[in-house]
Amino acid sequence: MKDSFFKRNGLSIAVGFMMLAAWGAQAITGHAAHNQELGEHGLPDIGLGAYLLSGDFWSATCENWESEFLQMGLYVLLTVWLRQKGSAESRPMDEKEEENEPTPEHLQPKAWRRGGVVRWLYANSLSIAFLCLFAMSFAGHLFGSWRKSIDEALAHHQPPERLAAYIVDPSFWFESFQNWQSEFLAVFSLVVLSIFLRQKDSPQSKPVDAPHSKTGD
Repeated sequence: MKDSFFKRNGLSIAVGFMMLAAWGAQAITGHAAHNQELGEHGLPDIGLGAYLLSGDFWSATCENWESEFLQMGLYVLLTVWLRQKGSAESRPMDEKEEENEPTPEHLQPKAWRRGGVVRWLYANSLSIAFLCLFAMSFAGHLFGSWRKSIDEALAHHQPPERLAAYIVDPSFWFESFQNWQSEFLAVFSLVVLSIFLRQKDSPQSKPVDAPHSKTGD
């Protein structure tokens, strides 16, 4: 019997739904908070549509996406070269444990079978994709925060900063670093806690009866 669409895609559907629900809640609460701030400066409220196009909304959105994609891109690359004994998130300490039977050629992805540059790009496509998404999110964060700073400057009757000046503004980098450190902390926690702790049936965990010294899942 063929598995249902949800069974085959349940994890991505559930996580995607949670992301969209949280993003929608962010938009609604961010809109209310933004109008509250405008009221404090004696300025009129703006509609939800205008808020969704504002620097305030995209700055808050992209600064979080930026840190997530940076975390995942660097983590994918670091796990290529580095090991952590006992962690479910690490490759095995002994490379012989990673040896697998080659996949029959007719089952291999077309990009891999083509060879050359296409094969190299395919073999590194996950980290490339994450780092490209990080670069786009970083740019979105930068432009969103810059537009937000212009709105704030105008509200206080001050001259707005040019983009070249804003990119070295400590407030912009503070927004980035406060998110980056939290993402690296989360990865560090997962790597270290998976040495000693277990979650039955989760691929992020070692088998519940595995010794603490077992490395990899």
